[in-house]
Amino acid sequence: MFQSKKIAVVMPAYNAGRTLRQTYDEVRAQGIVDEIILVDDSSRDDTVAVAKTLEGVRVHVHQKNTGYGGNQKTCYRLALEAGADIVIMLHPDYQYTPRLIPAMASIIANGLHPCVLGSRILGGYALRGGMPFWKYISNRFLTAAENLLMGAKLSEYHTGYRAFSRQILETLDFSKNSDDFIFDNQMLAEILWHGFTIGEVSCPTKYFKEASSINFRRSVKYGFGCLATALMFRLAKMGLLRSKLFS
Repeated sequence: MFQSKKIAVVMPAYNAGRTLRQTYDEVRAQGIVDEIILVDDSSRDDTVAVAKTLEGVRVHVHQKNTGYGGNQKTCYRLALEAGADIVIMLHPDYQYTPRLIPAMASIIANGLHPCVLGSRILGGYALRGGMPFWKYISNRFLTAAENLLMGAKLSEYHTGYRAFSRQILETLDFSKNSDDFIFDNQMLAEILWHGFTIGEVSCPTKYFKEASSINFRRSVKYGFGCLATALMFRLAKMGLLRSKLFS
């Protein structure tokens, strides 16, 4: 608990068997997490077997791969059912440090922002942590375009380290969002659409063999999806488009 708020960490997992235990140990070391929920998206390694050896982890297994967005939908549904007041989404591949959990939870619990992102860009950690240069340039271009179209001033939209208040997750109908990687971007666009503010904390990240990443082809698809989401946001704000995301 943190300031009488129930804290849940959700982990959308896919082939994370090698890094899961290290991530779990560091999450537990923060001392404020009440519930850890791992949703396995039909992994081909021993992710589920490892997860079931970790004390206090609630394991949910998808018998069929639903995609990154589909996995998160289950994560947030289970967290709400568990009564979580603050939900922190953390990848179990140990790319993002769990040591920021108290800071992110504190920002929400103290009423500063209902959503907090762990930014790889703030503090200059992205390239130092090993982010490929082409991904860094794409990140900066997409973020600039999205800030322009959606009227925000975020340092990046593409981090996989996010914390949400219960109010946000109950307000958004995230079940309508994509089951693919663009889910993350749609969530942020909807949060801004509903007038919620988004805070950011500087987050060191690591890029290594076991860390999850999407290939160039899927990155291009994701990039165009981000631009399309931001453009739909702007057109909906102008009253020129009706969208299921922005209603």
